[in-house]
Amino acid sequence: MIDKIKELLVKYREIIVYGIVGVLTTIVAWGVKFLWNFLFYAGTPHPTNLQNLILSTVSWIAGVAFAYPVNRRWVFQSKNPEIFKEASGFVASRIATWILDIVLMQLLGNVLGINVYAATVLSNIAVIVGNYVFSKLLVFKKGQQ
Repeated sequence: MIDKIKELLVKYREIIVYGIVGVLTTIVAWGVKFLWNFLFYAGTPHPTNLQNLILSTVSWIAGVAFAYPVNRRWVFQSKNPEIFKEASGFVASRIATWILDIVLMQLLGNVLGINVYAATVLSNIAVIVGNYVFSKLLVFKKGQQ
């Protein structure tokens, strides 16, 4: 039984660690987002279009700044010596999911009237999946390490 658990942990290590790192990245990004909302927009549950854009942007910057080094080191265990190229690819892929987040937040919050907290959770599900796919297939390709 213990051997089977160890085997599964080894087999799914990348996904497990990505999940842990994703939770930590989400805490950092959401912490910044909601702190910004509280400090600059009085904690409004229904930010304006511009406020949503700013909240998504500051959240994105904090998330990317935290996520790249931990994904490189712990999730994908990259040894790629071309760190600048790799980091640029990471940022580019995160720009794509940042745009997705902005579109979803506008749609969910301003079109459908969902509050900023629930819309953030829903949007982040799509963003997390997109981030993993981009990271796995485009940024941290095994053949480049």
